[in-house]
Amino acid sequence: MSESLPELDEETYATLRRVAGRIAGGHQTLQPTALLHEAWVKLERSDLRYESRAHFLAVASKAMRQILVNHAVARRADKRGGGRLHTTLGDVGGWSEEIDVLEVDEALRRLEATEPEAARVVLLRVFGGMTIEEVAEVLDTSPRSVSRTWRFARAWLKKAVEG
Repeated sequence: MSESLPELDEETYATLRRVAGRIAGGHQTLQPTALLHEAWVKLERSDLRYESRAHFLAVASKAMRQILVNHAVARRADKRGGGRLHTTLGDVGGWSEEIDVLEVDEALRRLEATEPEAARVVLLRVFGGMTIEEVAEVLDTSPRSVSRTWRFARAWLKKAVEG
């Protein structure tokens, strides 16, 4: 049964806050709470129906990615020399050094063009903070298949971002 935007209960807020904290990185221009709240406003304006909590988290992760990328583009265009916006992919991404958000986005776009399922797994794992099991639920596949795709996608993304 599909539902409209769920109530922002403590568990959902904590999950989204954790994801926002990881993807927003440690920069001062876009704090995790601001990212989460901006995503929530975007989701409230949508008339989407959510099939499950996992589906909601997938949509929320996509919204946070879009907000982060838009913020990075605006920052890069800043007339006063605003620099690149960096983030880390933390434990999920497999490496912890800071990387440019726009480089990650561009790499994901290239991956989407050739391997859309792998790009979706990256989106859900990195920007959605989902476990292998949660991704399997959203994609309606087995955790083993998601693990295999995740290993491929993580290696592909790391190579694409690191050059």
